Amino acid sequence: MKKVILFFLFISCTLIHCKDKPKKTEKSVKIVSTEKVIEKPINNFTNIQFDNSSKTILIIAALCDNKYQGIVPVPEKLGNGQNPKNNLYWGAAYGIKSFFKRSENWTLKHSKKLDTLILERLVFKHKTRDYTIVADAYDGKYIKEATETFLRSSAGIEKDVFNINKDTIGIKGNANLIAYIGHDGLMDFELHERFINEDKEKRDVIILACFSKNYFQPHLQKANINPLVWTTGLMAPEAYTIHEAFEGYIKNESNEAISLRAAKAYNKYQKCGLNASKRLLVTN
Repeated sequence: MKKVILFFLFISCTLIHCKDKPKKTEKSVKIVSTEKVIEKPINNFTNIQFDNSSKTILIIAALCDNKYQGIVPVPEKLGNGQNPKNNLYWGAAYGIKSFFKRSENWTLKHSKKLDTLILERLVFKHKTRDYTIVADAYDGKYIKEATETFLRSSAGIEKDVFNINKDTIGIKGNANLIAYIGHDGLMDFELHERFINEDKEKRDVIILACFSKNYFQPHLQKANINPLVWTTGLMAPEAYTIHEAFEGYIKNESNEAISLRAAKAYNKYQKCGLNASKRLLVTN
């Protein structure tokens, strides 16, 4: 009996990848008074003209990394955060790249390695709606940088553009929806920066990581965001959940309808029960 219980616990932890369940507190992340405040954009792309007739979605994916992240180790290929090809959150069957390439609704238009931080950038176009996804695969070693970029982008502090063919696409804080997928690095490290919105624009966000509402909310209190979907517990941040949430988003559905779509997709693949999925994936 003891061996059966230990095996069950191992399988459960491997599925959700996070090592430990945090204590049940409203704010697990302490924001100290010595935080650095960035009130102005930190780059030079705030005023560059870009095509805002097409809506842009940015996905920041911190690649799964056995070596550099506080996770229960997964098989070596899935957990190599320096190789997107087979990574759990990118090139594996339910990773962003593989899942969206198989999608009937999205077409891959561009793929390129950027640098040692962003190992691959993908651009997808929706087949029937004027929406563009820019998905960045961050080296798993740099999960802190990925998290900081997500938070700054959500607050409109960090803005950027990306040129593809003759089009200039707004990304980071210039995107309409900013999403994070991966391990919740805020369970492992603290950030001493306040993410305060200054441009008065409210941005939509999705955060698929373990206990993301608990850990990200304190940092986003003054970021002026609209949280479409974030989580209340341990979860597997695979692409089917966000894929379905996007379908509701581009149809201009309510936050509640989008989070329900996400919960149904999660239950379809994880078989954990719809009610449990609805408690896990919440909005507002």
